[in-house]
Amino acid sequence: MIAIDGPAGSGKTTFAGRLGAAARAQVIHSDDFPVPWDGPPDAWFAPLTEQVLTPLADGRPGRFRRYDWKRGAYVEWVEVPPAPVLLIEGVGAARRATAHLLAYTIWVTAPDPVRLARVLRRDGPELRERWEHWMRAERAWFTADGTAARADLRVDGAPTVPHDPSAEFAVPPADA
Repeated sequence: MIAIDGPAGSGKTTFAGRLGAAARAQVIHSDDFPVPWDGPPDAWFAPLTEQVLTPLADGRPGRFRRYDWKRGAYVEWVEVPPAPVLLIEGVGAARRATAHLLAYTIWVTAPDPVRLARVLRRDGPELRERWEHWMRAERAWFTADGTAARADLRVDGAPTVPHDPSAEFAVPPADA
């Protein structure tokens, strides 16, 4: 299992999609689960563990019901068969409490103004106050958990260096 973690709007979902396609691996997103605005950023991990990770650890397929944020309701079931590689993407995916389950962790980062602009463009400017609150909460979460420091790889989710994003990723400078 590979965890792709980092703050909201950093580019985790885009990176996970590209890596999943290249590795021919299923990707499970934190956005597939409901997370309350005022809850802990890793609130989605308990249902993921119960419905997917525990069955897979027992050699059985996992499954979960995907949450549709626009409808505010659960929709289709998603099957998760045992496979050589599974990508878990989202805030809290590489959390310390489940590090023993992970083969590799990737931290995706981007500057705060870029991240805020991305989430507001995606979700609408009317959610600005909620997103600012969320970003403060996740910053505290990541600091307490030490997530970025434990990552095996750091990826720049808003690189300024020339590269082919369909085939390459950028690593941020050491001082970033």
